[in-house]
Amino acid sequence: MDLVTEITILVLAAFVGFEVISKVPTTLHTPLMSETNAIHGIVLLGGLIVVGYADSTLDEIIGFIAIVFGTINIVGGFMVTDRMLEMFGPKKKKPAPAEVADESKATDSMEAGS
Repeated sequence: MDLVTEITILVLAAFVGFEVISKVPTTLHTPLMSETNAIHGIVLLGGLIVVGYADSTLDEIIGFIAIVFGTINIVGGFMVTDRMLEMFGPKKKKPAPAEVADESKATDSMEAGS
């Protein structure tokens, strides 16, 4: 393919991607983005392939950047997903102030007896 064809495909893909994402409801945007970031394992794999077949320093640098950005997206995607899933989990009960005071008195008396 020539350069003009590749640039045309890139621009059309950007427009289609923007239109598809803009139609997603706000409540689904965060889960969708966290999962698509996790899918960036393909970018990581592509970076590894580029580095493996690199003939020049520029190819190695581009592959290394792809590996770094892909890894950041993968880790970030799973962190966002984990944090989001914690919101839907059971709530952790905070101990009542009286319980905390009772525990500290018991600890103080145990230390005094030692």
